[in-house]
Amino acid sequence: MRKKKVNIIFQPCGKRGQVERGKTILEAAQELGAAIESVCGGKHTCGKCKVRAEKGRLSPLRPEESKFIREEEQKQGYRLACLAKLFGDTLISIPDEARRYQQVIHKEARKISIELNSAIKAYYVELLPPSLLEPLGDFERLSCALANAYGLKNLKIDYPTLQNLPQRLRSAGWKVTVFVWMDREIIDLQPGRFEDFYGIAMDLGTTTVAIYLCNLKNGQVVATGSMMNPQVPYGEDVMSRISYLMMNPEEGLQLMQGRIIKGLNSLIQSTVESVQLSPLDILEMTVVGNTAMHHIFLGIDPQPLGLSPFSPSIHRSLDIKARDLGLKVHPAANVHVLPIEAGFVGADNVGVLIAEAPYQKEEVSLIIDIGTNGELILGNKQRLLSCSCATGPAFEGAHLRFGMRAAPGAIERVRISSTNWEVNYKVIGQEKWKDEGMAEEIQARGICGSGIIEAIAEMLKAGVLEKNGRINGNLSSPRLRKNENGYEFVIAWAKETAIGQDITISTSDVRAVQLGKGALYSGAKIMMKTLGVERLDKVILAGGFGSYVDPERAMVLGMFPDCDLKNVFSVGNAAGDGARMALLNREKRLEAERMARQVEYIELTTHPDFTEEFINAMSIPHLKDDFPYLKSILQEKE
Repeated sequence: MRKKKVNIIFQPCGKRGQVERGKTILEAAQELGAAIESVCGGKHTCGKCKVRAEKGRLSPLRPEESKFIREEEQKQGYRLACLAKLFGDTLISIPDEARRYQQVIHKEARKISIELNSAIKAYYVELLPPSLLEPLGDFERLSCALANAYGLKNLKIDYPTLQNLPQRLRSAGWKVTVFVWMDREIIDLQPGRFEDFYGIAMDLGTTTVAIYLCNLKNGQVVATGSMMNPQVPYGEDVMSRISYLMMNPEEGLQLMQGRIIKGLNSLIQSTVESVQLSPLDILEMTVVGNTAMHHIFLGIDPQPLGLSPFSPSIHRSLDIKARDLGLKVHPAANVHVLPIEAGFVGADNVGVLIAEAPYQKEEVSLIIDIGTNGELILGNKQRLLSCSCATGPAFEGAHLRFGMRAAPGAIERVRISSTNWEVNYKVIGQEKWKDEGMAEEIQARGICGSGIIEAIAEMLKAGVLEKNGRINGNLSSPRLRKNENGYEFVIAWAKETAIGQDITISTSDVRAVQLGKGALYSGAKIMMKTLGVERLDKVILAGGFGSYVDPERAMVLGMFPDCDLKNVFSVGNAAGDGARMALLNREKRLEAERMARQVEYIELTTHPDFTEEFINAMSIPHLKDDFPYLKSILQEKE
């Protein structure tokens, strides 16, 4: 029997439509395209999807909702969208703090030197047309011309290209530019001398996606494009999405793969059209991403990644026709997917590896790709180690009372006076700091990852926070207060915000960040012990998030061991750089394959020292380790 439909309207976005009775508000929002934050992917643990039912009939309030919705709010109709089910026509109001704002994405192409040797080569040939005396087939005629002129032998031809071959050769007067993949397959022909041809390097992040449109003839980046990963409504982190697939075994994978492919097609089209090109001009693609994103993109079930021993379905690189993935570029285009190191060290980490090439250097480098899942590489030309840390999404603003993604209105920079504990801050989208203008004009909405790191580091430096993570309750400041859950410190007063509430850092917020930074530090420390080194020569912060982390305050927090700050660098989207290298130089693909197998992966969860190292790393910056470089810098500033 067909299920009854109910009508639902979301305000203020105006999204409306019919959904099946019994669906949750969150499921209805996902179906109709209403943007509601759902950091935990509907597992009822984050409380970010709090909405207000203005009219309508919903399922009774669940006990889990009371953890996030105060009694006064319950009377006003507030519910968790992931738990409240629709039993009748409903009008839902999405408060400002529950709206999913478009993240500011900075994944510009870094200027790096790449030797040009792409998988696609262009060869111009002039053929003699067939005759009664020489009726050789079109493909054989073309193959002979390429063999005689360029030494290419045993060529194959893509099937759809073969179907178009007779018409293409004759309409071009038998003078064509032939595009050959890896010197073994003809994938396209163009009339006359065709000068420019293009490819795309792609970084599939859990939260954001970036593409780099490159001219394969000269290696230049012609255009870049980025977007929020369309899978975000199903969970902010990898494990949330895997959980969603477990709860929706019949259609979950197909739905999530369809979402990313549709989003990529739209992003590709808008990017190429911005420079007056067509998606059909794209002849080659390279892709990196963490292991879960890699599997979902390929339509491979990632659920085994969520269970011990966390093994991926495939380690090696893949070459797949774009048409088989549903990507709307040239139908014969190849998609090269870089290899995977381990279950939670994916092709994106391999991209970082070939971009930074620590295996070619003497100094010992620690490379940290910070995100919902921290990936670390340590070593030099002698030996390379890698590991994965379950940092949690705290560094991206999740699981914090006022945490949010790096969107307009997010506090991204914080300074705290050590004399009167007054706070100065800057939000994304505003050039001025709070003390440079009218505070009420700032309109902060929350605090993002870089702001959280700075806030906690500044709280420690100003004496607001103790090394163990407890907030100092002895301070005499209106910004310090105590509630039923413990102490909290006010970063922005309600009158300065767009949400009408004080934006605070609480003891539980500090705890969430301690767990994340403790995982990173302990991972680095275990790798240093394994490698037999006591000090780092260089620290490289990779990823879009790493570009906005202040190195000094990251070290104050204890995100990585002590290092001369002159040798701590942010390199932007190194994973995207690696994808670009593999696009423009096919030798880098072989290098990636080789290095992915050469890196020694350390499974931290089973390492005998992990628990002890993690406990020590929970202190800020650390319980036992000294920080001579950091200490000297802080003393200079006093």
